[in-house]
This record gives sequence, C-alpha cells and structure tokens, in this order.
Amino acid sequence: MTRIVVVDDHEVVRAGFAGLLDTQPDFTVVGTAADGAEAVRVCRERRPDVVLMDVRMPGMDGIEATARIRADAGPSQEGARILILTTFDLDEHVYDALAAGAAGFLLKDVTAERLFDAVRVIAAGDALLAPAVTRRLIGEFARLRRRPPPAPTVGPLAALTPRETEVLRLLAEGLSNPETAARLSVSEETVKTHVSRILTKLALRDRTQAVVAAYESGLVVPRSAE
Repeated sequence: MTRIVVVDDHEVVRAGFAGLLDTQPDFTVVGTAADGAEAVRVCRERRPDVVLMDVRMPGMDGIEATARIRADAGPSQEGARILILTTFDLDEHVYDALAAGAAGFLLKDVTAERLFDAVRVIAAGDALLAPAVTRRLIGEFARLRRRPPPAPTVGPLAALTPRETEVLRLLAEGLSNPETAARLSVSEETVKTHVSRILTKLALRDRTQAVVAAYESGLVVPRSAE
C-alpha cells in the first residue's frame, strides 16, 4: 500500500486530488497540508511514501518544504519521494524543486490515469521525466539564468566512461530506458546498469538529479540556448 500526503493551498484542489487517489486500491492518503510548514510536520508524523507537492504556497513554499522533507530522511534512508504539482509547464520554481530533491513533476491538469501511473512510478523509486516538458523546462531555466556552461569533461562527469556519458546525454534528452537501449543497440538491462553506475559515480539519488546534473554541467545544451 502506497501512503500519500497531498499538499496544496487550495482546499478544493487538495480535496480533489486526495479523493481521486483514494479510489485506488493500492493507495491510501494518510494526510493533507495547506502549506509547506504543515507539509513538513505531517510528513514527520505520517511517514508517507509519496508527497504530491504544490510549488507556490504562502509562508513556506513547496521548494523549501521539499528540501526539508528530503533532509529529514537522512543520507541512509529513502524517505518520502516528492512529486511536484504545478500549473505551468515552464514554472521556473520547478527546477529549484528538482534540485532540492524532488523525484519529478506533473501539471495540475493531468488526467487521472496519468496521475495514478506517476504516483506508482515515484513510489517504485524511479523518477518521473516527461520528455517534452522536461526539455522545455530546463532549457528555459538555463536561458533565464544565463550561466555559461562549463566543459562537460570537467569535474565529476570526467569519472564517466564514454558509454556512460552517452547514456546520461540520452537520459537528459528525455529518452526512456527502452528508447536508450534501441538508440545504442544494447539491451534494456545494460542501460539500467549504466544508469546505476552513473548515479553512483555522480553521487546522485535518481534519474531526475542526473538530468539536472547533465544540463548544469553543459553536457546537454538546452534548445533555447543553442
């Protein structure tokens, strides 16, 4: 049973998501919160597996709440996994939330089936990377921040093998494991092994952080910066 906490400052939205999730036999909503501070408290009390987190809330926002919830888990525990909910697919705050430790994001107009699938993906320990939205999202953040990308071979990425670097590049472009396997003419299991080694070498928690690292390092140049 996947334990879920829903966080949103709008009561109707909060209740709507909670009611929808409770229709699934493998989900149970163990708490809700109207702001980030309450979300941190509820998560400490209820120990959920997944948190649906709004970004823009009064007081403590979803970014700070995400960082605090992830910090509460400590280095040796997985803790609650955060699924960011946002109204806009180019919300600049989502980038910061991913960097703070969120495992993925969804738009609030998501269909019920997509929401259910997303929660199951996050609960299983994977990251939710919507390819088209992710590419636009990170590309827009890179343009807004106007940071010149460092050389990809400098720093931690230098520890990757050429094949691992290529897998990371494709992952950052939004390809799934089967798509990456087809592109490189290898098995899906081989791709999974490469991803695991990439995460270990770069000391990252999941695929989402790997995408952020790939863009921040300059390994992948955002479309808006080309």
